Amino acid sequence: MSFRENLVKARSHIIFLVALAVGLVMVIGLEDMIAKNTNSQTMKLGPDLDPDLELKQVSSIAAFNDVTPLPLAIVGETSQADLAYAQIAWRYFENNTHPETGLVNSADKYPSTTMWETGSYFVAVISANLLGIIDEQEAKTRLSLTLNTLTKMRLFDDILPNKAYNVQTAELVDYANKPVERGLGWSALDIARLVGTLAQVTQHYPELAPKVSALLGHWDLSQMVEDGQMIGGNLSDGALRRDQEGRVGYGQYAAKAMMLFGYDMYRAYDAEEHLIIKDVLGQPIPVDDRLHRNVTPAFVVSEPYVFDGLEFGFDARSHRFATAIYKAQEARYTETGILTAVSESHLDEAPYFVYSSVWGGGAPWAVMTFQGERLDSKRTVTTKTAFAWYALFGTDYTKELVTTLAHLGDPERGWPEGIYEADGSTNGSTTTNTNAVILAALAFRAFGPLIRAKP
Repeated sequence: MSFRENLVKARSHIIFLVALAVGLVMVIGLEDMIAKNTNSQTMKLGPDLDPDLELKQVSSIAAFNDVTPLPLAIVGETSQADLAYAQIAWRYFENNTHPETGLVNSADKYPSTTMWETGSYFVAVISANLLGIIDEQEAKTRLSLTLNTLTKMRLFDDILPNKAYNVQTAELVDYANKPVERGLGWSALDIARLVGTLAQVTQHYPELAPKVSALLGHWDLSQMVEDGQMIGGNLSDGALRRDQEGRVGYGQYAAKAMMLFGYDMYRAYDAEEHLIIKDVLGQPIPVDDRLHRNVTPAFVVSEPYVFDGLEFGFDARSHRFATAIYKAQEARYTETGILTAVSESHLDEAPYFVYSSVWGGGAPWAVMTFQGERLDSKRTVTTKTAFAWYALFGTDYTKELVTTLAHLGDPERGWPEGIYEADGSTNGSTTTNTNAVILAALAFRAFGPLIRAKP
């Protein structure tokens, strides 16, 4: 077959890869744009703008002008200690990947998953390959199997992935892992997180681009984007309700992911529209002025910021936000002597999941349930957050965090969530997200942001 004929035959794959490359350039290019906006001290009022709103935005942005972004701590190599930590994290995925579907348990031995956690698995595979824990062929085999399953599995209303799936059967389930015929709806944030990891898959393994293209062709992503915002689908009395998703932090992370595939996310990426500032131990903390799940004041956790830095690389705005959020946690330790590395986390007892915040529910350091109840007794020093801040900033405090938590790693099971602040006992819940973040953090130390990393 001639070169011309081969070129024509491969044209759809070439177009897909070119589009992905353009999306990547767009996301990386945001840094210059945000830097100009963040450094701006004033905002010109137009005739159609609300003066009070404008002044609020100037005040919010100006709060970060004095935040000097901490330098990144990319070391360019993998130490023996890092490799040992990574091997422990990978053991979790060896134990929890279902061989028929390629899906991974959300928590150790619990056979349910979401699109967020499936994205975390993709990050874990790429990171393990970069670190030399698995070879390229195993990485591609694992990813290929999961992509095949995602392409074939039944969707909610034939539109988008359901909020939860059984990893053994790939069937739609509720949050108790019980089969449901129609499903629960879709989470735009979860799907966007997975979409961002699909960009990483095609960046590292171009041979899998046709499978990624087929998967995205199977999903109607346009249903979860409206007027530049993320839109989730939720069942209410049998009717589909479309709700805006994403608050400051998570919204911008998800927007970056969707922008990689050409979606216009101008409102989701614009953190300033709903930004308010809360001072926590001298640090300006970016808080969303909307309710979380329409129930409780929005919370600020480390999660979306460390994902942004480890996977995409910070832009100027997220770098400042992340610096302030990290420094508030370090300041709490300096002031109280209490180790602090907070984020959303699973628990090894009821209610099994909480948001440990820097600011949340109207107060600093609140720990909240899904329902907005305070549960500060379950604040956890989380292993994933410790490793992530250590990889990103490499300060003396982050080294102390990792050193303190290092004994928790179980070579037979992986890394647990961390230790409970109240009594120092182990929060033994062992999850996909924690072990994936640890792998991503260790890969970042050697190679930088995953989407740009080259072994």
